[in-house]
Amino acid sequence: MCTGIRFSDGQDNLYLARNLDWTSGYGQQVVLTPTGYAPRSPFGAVGSIEHATIGMGIVEEDTPLYFDCGNDAGLAIAGLNFPGYAAYASGPVEGAVNVAAYEFPLWVASQFASVDEVEAALQDVVIVDKPINDKYPSSLLHWIIADATRSIVVEYTSDGMHVFDDDVDVLTNQPGFAWHHENLRNYLNTSPEFPEETVLGRAHLTPFGSGSHMRGIPGDYYSPSRFVRAAYVNAHYPTKGNEEENVSRAFHTLQQVAMVDGCAAMGSGEFEITIYTGLFSSRTSTYYWNTYDDPRIRSVAMAEHPTDGDKLVMA
Repeated sequence: MCTGIRFSDGQDNLYLARNLDWTSGYGQQVVLTPTGYAPRSPFGAVGSIEHATIGMGIVEEDTPLYFDCGNDAGLAIAGLNFPGYAAYASGPVEGAVNVAAYEFPLWVASQFASVDEVEAALQDVVIVDKPINDKYPSSLLHWIIADATRSIVVEYTSDGMHVFDDDVDVLTNQPGFAWHHENLRNYLNTSPEFPEETVLGRAHLTPFGSGSHMRGIPGDYYSPSRFVRAAYVNAHYPTKGNEEENVSRAFHTLQQVAMVDGCAAMGSGEFEITIYTGLFSSRTSTYYWNTYDDPRIRSVAMAEHPTDGDKLVMA
């Protein structure tokens, strides 16, 4: 399972961050796709790399399979688990832009500079269940796509493409985004404010301390609960001005929905943990991350590597 958030610093800079939750990692690493790289796109959707892209993923058959990534124009995307709902086309559709599910993050980040551009292009897109090979079947996902202005959610289900304006800048897992958004109406009473004294008969009652108006915010790891908690924290976190403060904001926010070993078992009996937390900053074109076993925040900036080469860079 996973959680993603988006925010900006008030200076037209995007921050897109996510937790990737599962029982074990995939050998993931930070990958930079430069503009000179020649993509191997099965249906030609990614003909060339228009925008250098950096993010977390794996490389298979010299192809970057991104879990989340951002580009040199300040656009970013993260894919989150969506089983039971995601259903891709079984094959390419004539006259459409056919994008293999595994290349959808690369298609978004390498081809476009804004959410508006992506949203317009999605009208002609079919997401195809075309695995890169037998080792890696198509992951059943939905995606949050963001820039400094706004974010959208893309879901491809049995009845086709659905695009939602993500006005809370949060995404978790199933059920669909529309359900999660409606569910927020159950939490209209919550607030970060300190409650005033209440008079009950002759008694004057005061709170034990701060957080009284947060009562009702769920604390479990269930996807609907993580959506509510992430939306609450992300909405109320004060806007920060510099890079260090915004990196801190992202990691502190996602700590509120991080999964701890031994607390939430899957059907297999294995326990989910937050494998890594990743963050793309458009302010510095930098990817930040830490892992379950190493909470130290590391980073790779695009500026540290040539972005016009013809080879993938594994950092």
